Amino acid sequence: MTKPTTLNKQVILLVSALGLGAVAYMASQYFFGNNGTRTPEPSKKAVQQEEKEDESNFVQIMKKQNRKVVIFYGSQTGTAEDYAERLGKQCKKRFGVPALVLDLEQCNMKYLDQIPEDCIAMFVLATYGEGEPTDNATEFWELLESPEFSEGDDLGNLRYFIFGLGNTSYTYYNWVSKTVDKKLTECGATRLGELGLGDDEKSLEDDFEAWQEEMWPLFGESMETDAASNGSSGHDTTYHVVEQTECNGHVYCGELGDMSQNAWGSKKPYPALITTRDLLNGSDRHCLHLEVDISGSGMSYTTGDHIAIWPTNSEDEVLGLARTFGLEGKLDTIICVTATDETSAKKSPFPQPTTYRAMLRHYLDICQLPPRPTLEMIAPFAPSPEATEILQKLAKDKDEYRQVVLDSVRNLAAVLNYASSGAAYRVPSDVLVECFGRLQPRYYSISSSSSESPDSVSVTAVTLKFNPDPTPERTVFGVNTNYLWAVHTALNDEDEAIQVETEYSIDGPNGQYFDDKLKTAKLPVHIRQSSFKLPTDTTKPVIMVGPGTGVAPFRGFVRERAYQKKHHGKSIGPTILYFGCRRSNEDFLYKEEWPELFNELGGSSRLITAFSRETDRKVYVQDKLNENATETWDLIANKGAYVYVCGDAKRMAKDVQSALVGFAKQFGGYDDAGAADYISKLRDAGRYQEDVWA
Repeated sequence: MTKPTTLNKQVILLVSALGLGAVAYMASQYFFGNNGTRTPEPSKKAVQQEEKEDESNFVQIMKKQNRKVVIFYGSQTGTAEDYAERLGKQCKKRFGVPALVLDLEQCNMKYLDQIPEDCIAMFVLATYGEGEPTDNATEFWELLESPEFSEGDDLGNLRYFIFGLGNTSYTYYNWVSKTVDKKLTECGATRLGELGLGDDEKSLEDDFEAWQEEMWPLFGESMETDAASNGSSGHDTTYHVVEQTECNGHVYCGELGDMSQNAWGSKKPYPALITTRDLLNGSDRHCLHLEVDISGSGMSYTTGDHIAIWPTNSEDEVLGLARTFGLEGKLDTIICVTATDETSAKKSPFPQPTTYRAMLRHYLDICQLPPRPTLEMIAPFAPSPEATEILQKLAKDKDEYRQVVLDSVRNLAAVLNYASSGAAYRVPSDVLVECFGRLQPRYYSISSSSSESPDSVSVTAVTLKFNPDPTPERTVFGVNTNYLWAVHTALNDEDEAIQVETEYSIDGPNGQYFDDKLKTAKLPVHIRQSSFKLPTDTTKPVIMVGPGTGVAPFRGFVRERAYQKKHHGKSIGPTILYFGCRRSNEDFLYKEEWPELFNELGGSSRLITAFSRETDRKVYVQDKLNENATETWDLIANKGAYVYVCGDAKRMAKDVQSALVGFAKQFGGYDDAGAADYISKLRDAGRYQEDVWA
């Protein structure tokens, strides 16, 4: 009560001294301004900002558009987004209920507690890396760590379904969906049906469909609607394609991001100058080392981060798909692709207007393996009854689909040609767009030190090509790594030994990416922060296991530690790198760099190699780790060492973990459960980190 009393006395004294007239004048100035009029209306900028903020209030949008269902997605590669879009279409097709499909990044999830009780939310969430949320789900993840919604921490009004996308090759399988489900229920929300867990190690598509079979009946009951009476027929497409004879404005030819955006990043990749060299001279394989110049971009990285490179589809695939759909003569026709639902939050899938050529070359993931619903959608447009029958069988028969599509790694054009023997399909452009997701960036572990080269990012990428077992006569090319090889070939066209097997248009939109006269090349890139980091205490020992290109981040780690010692005089703990490859004279990556680096680090720091093809018995990095079991356990148990693993998640990473569990049992005296728990605690403490891929 002290402060209000003091304030009242001050007011009384002020009135006595100045008089009522003066107080009235002061009040008029305060409330009405100098002219006795009201305070001016907010500026146009302020109003626009307020409107922009309102766009994140998805509950207001639901009420305004009378939507009873909202579907949120957290997606890194586009699959979760595709699943969310498909759920939205099924809501309308099965029950006549229009759904709002939203990117989590565009939503203020604090309003989750305001979703009306008669509405339903769906979450489609992918797990990225080692139990991390996707980039667009990070803010939602952080909100759930310390729940504070618009009116408190209670979600008693929320009813939801949830489906997760993960891979059992990873330790933290579907960690994001499991954690979000746990957090939501802890806040009082009610999950409807089972938590769906999709496993990309086996078949995400099968898991997704199996979950839907159980989910849709519960959905109908919860919404109190009859699927039979409200269901719609036909192929509902998300986007509508309109061809234009001319365009007065700018036509996008592959540019990424909106022209109005200023900052470079994931929404607008930076066209960075690059240099390249092949690390595998004299081999039938190729591994490229790229130096990516990010100076002047405003982007920065920290050792251990990832760089995203946005690919271009090969001309062989672009022209092949154009022939399959009868578009050869229309590739340069201007098109505008817009959402069929005018109230959709996502107005278009990529920059507009554009052309068929740019769409197929730069914007759509035409090399993705088509899911069975896509084949079912295309079947009515097949050029013959026989082709229709084949597509329908693939759409319904899981075993046939697995053999013809998944095991044989056939993209949509290859599947359609398989069904029709090369005859063209007359498919509406709306349906064509519906067949593909957006072409996504490819992520690479940065192989340089940010302290040593803050403006240049190193990338280590092996070109991918293989012959599927069921169809050994066919060669499948990795989309991005062969694009990089095509760029490398063009930069070194005087070297006749360098050959390209599949053609790419490397010039970029309007010739922005390649200058043939100057022999300079650019790639669209952005930086993604990673939790794969060295300990802040440089005296801590580090044990790194990275065979093949798994050595990429460890080149950065070793260079970082050597730089810190040489240029900053820091004390560096033991730094041990296990590297494996086939032969020391064939694919020993960065062979010429390691001696100087480890000589600088000194002490017990060293490189331990495993060359699998140079001995009678194949020897791998996990075998070398076992050979040094006593030292490894001492560093971990007594010296506080950090363990890092990068590479194959299916075999190598699991073998390394098994070795460490064995050390805990052998030297630590733990039983099976205790050893597993010990390793788990290392992970929780950030002392056992993986950067692996399946």
